[in-house]
Amino acid sequence: MNVMNISNVSDLSYTNSFQSNSAKISTQNTNKRSFESYILEAVDAVNEKQLDVSRVEQKLITDPDSVDIHDVATAMAKAQMSLNLAQTVIDRLLTGWSELQTTR
Repeated sequence: MNVMNISNVSDLSYTNSFQSNSAKISTQNTNKRSFESYILEAVDAVNEKQLDVSRVEQKLITDPDSVDIHDVATAMAKAQMSLNLAQTVIDRLLTGWSELQTTR
């Protein structure tokens, strides 16, 4: 009896009922990212927007003629919106996690 070792399987593909046999989807080379990497990327983006506001404000103070006041207001609004969105997402994640914990 010849038993194949599961670690030697290199081509993993599947088809569903809507696909023909020639149109297989290969899962071999998919780039999987973790939830942590998505969260860290989002936090970095929010932080970068906050730093952009600081840079524009400093430039406004040191060289007022080089910066339009509308650019400062726009940067501040973008940073505030991204921070509010991040806060909302974090609140909903925590609410969902606590609901999962209480259903167990």
